[in-house]
Parts: sequence; structure tokens; C-alpha cells
Amino acid sequence: MTDHEVVSREAWAAAREELLAREKEHTRLGDDLARQRRELPWIRVEKEYRFDTEEGPRTLAELFDGRSQLLVYHFMFGPSYQAGDPVNSSIADGLDALVPHLHARDVTPVLVSQAPLEKLQAYKRGMGWRLAWVSSATSDFNVDLGASTPEQRGLAIVPPQAGLPPIVAQNAAATGTDVPGYLSQAPVVSAFALQDGAVYQTYATTWRGVEFLMGYYPILDRMPKGRDEGDGWQLWLRRHDEYGSE
Repeated sequence: MTDHEVVSREAWAAAREELLAREKEHTRLGDDLARQRRELPWIRVEKEYRFDTEEGPRTLAELFDGRSQLLVYHFMFGPSYQAGDPVNSSIADGLDALVPHLHARDVTPVLVSQAPLEKLQAYKRGMGWRLAWVSSATSDFNVDLGASTPEQRGLAIVPPQAGLPPIVAQNAAATGTDVPGYLSQAPVVSAFALQDGAVYQTYATTWRGVEFLMGYYPILDRMPKGRDEGDGWQLWLRRHDEYGSE
């Protein structure tokens, strides 16, 4: 960082004003994209999905827990996994802290994974999360929503870049499975609405589209070193109790 250009405060203020104009343009574009997301047509969910929860079997409508909006993060935790990976765990860390605020805005956030409920609950206890986490092991929910492969082996939807980044092998090892088993799952966000007893899917995104749940990235984007990942995309991420343990 010592090689960075250093100027007077007046010159810095002028450069900051120029950048501010672009930031405001970006903000307005973001507002417009948010409006377009809300205006997307909806899909009525006709299939009767069932989930294993701490309170027993629940339908998709029951996961709303009395609210009208449901945010599902398809946490990558397949049947062959022995633990959640650091990247998905970092996302759950952020969501867990936001639960009361989302509840206040009529949104129920839920983690959904294909692994058996007992595995999910054991990992949740170890991480200290309050966030609801349910298993879709007995339904086609994850497969239908593009978050799991039907056979639970082989590659799920792969990232757009050619080849597999090093983070895949690292995360596979962290979860106690192999690369094909790890990639039987994909990171997906699904949003739903409940109206007059009917459930509608309103939005979905995957891969870099889920970065809005990774609150550390916007902060790092404003720091002098930025994300500082280079070719080591996400390799720095650890579970929240593992930093400094190496």
C-alpha cells in the first residue's frame, strides 16, 4: 500500500467528489434493480413439500411461521457432508444476527439443506446460531429449486468461470466429503410470498448473486486493500471460531 498515490486534502476532495457522482449513480441503479426484482412475476408453488424441523414435519407454508414473506438460503450441506463449509457458515453468521430485524419487517429467514436434520442441528449448536434450519431430505425441494442434484453425487450447477477454483477442494475437505459430493449442492437464495394460504416463489439467485448475504464484502470493498483475494477467491474464509487457529 506504500506505493499508493498521496495527494493534498484538496486534491483528495476533488477526486472523492468525482467518485461520489458515480457512487450516487450506482445507488440509483441499485434502487431501480430492487424495484424490478419486486415487479418480477410470481410462480405458484403447487407441490406439497415437507420438511423435517425441530418442531416436527412442516409444509412450506408453515415455514413462514406466521409471516407473509420467507427468505430461504439453501445452505450447502449434502447427505455426504459431515460439517458446513466456512463460506456457507459465514453467510449463516450474518443471517443469524439479522433475525429480529427481518422478523420486524414480516420476513422469516430459514436455512434449508439436504442433510438429515440431526446433522444440521448438531452443527447449528456448535456454531451457536438461533436461525431456523430445516432438512429437505424427504422432499424434492432442493432439487426443484436448483440447489441439489437429483442423484446427490456429481456436479451441481457449476460457476460460470472455466474450471473449478481452489476454494472447491478446500471446502470439500472442510465438510468431510469429496469434490463431487461437495458439488452435489449449490448456494441458492429463494424468496417466497404467502397470500390467502397459497405460496408463491418471487425471486431466486445463485453463486455471486448470493453475495448480498456476505456483509463483509461491502465493507472490504471500501477498505484500502479491498477484498485482497487475488486468485485465492474466498480461500481466506474460516468458520468464525477458527481464525488464528492455524
